[in-house]
Amino acid sequence: MSSSVSPASFAVRPQIAADKPAISALQNRVFGPGRYAKASYRLREGVEPIDALSLVAMREGDTTIIGSIRYWPVMIGPNASSQMDAALLLGPLAVAPEVQGKGAGLALMKESLRLAAEMGHRLVLLVGDLPYYARVGFSQVPRGRVVMPQPYDPDRLLWLPLVPGAEEDVAGAMLKAR
Repeated sequence: MSSSVSPASFAVRPQIAADKPAISALQNRVFGPGRYAKASYRLREGVEPIDALSLVAMREGDTTIIGSIRYWPVMIGPNASSQMDAALLLGPLAVAPEVQGKGAGLALMKESLRLAAEMGHRLVLLVGDLPYYARVGFSQVPRGRVVMPQPYDPDRLLWLPLVPGAEEDVAGAMLKAR
């Protein structure tokens, strides 16, 4: 069986409960156990991902999950107006090593971001590599504008407004949604 998968040979669909063991195994393989020490995981602990934005990529005609994406609700603030702003935290985005670079991650992001905008979400943040995520419109958060729990690299904190100008007044600490 070839490990080469083109974008046309996989499908993106909503995650179902039966997918959770395969997604966990994929995340373990891609990120290893050290991922639990990252700031993003602290913001996810005890909070459920948004089901409607939890998607998987599968091989066409197969049940093998080759990618997954999830989003989590977070709050940022208080901003200059003493308001808290709701946002989404993207991640993890996991793609099986043997199919990385074949378009599965981009397809998962494009579809989930489309759904997030359709649902009325205004802003998405993540910690990741700007050259990769810029392909779908993410840009670097100005240093110090949004602060996450440690450890994280502020130069890798990225955001994407789903509504023009949604990021303009957003500032402060990123906190778990309650």
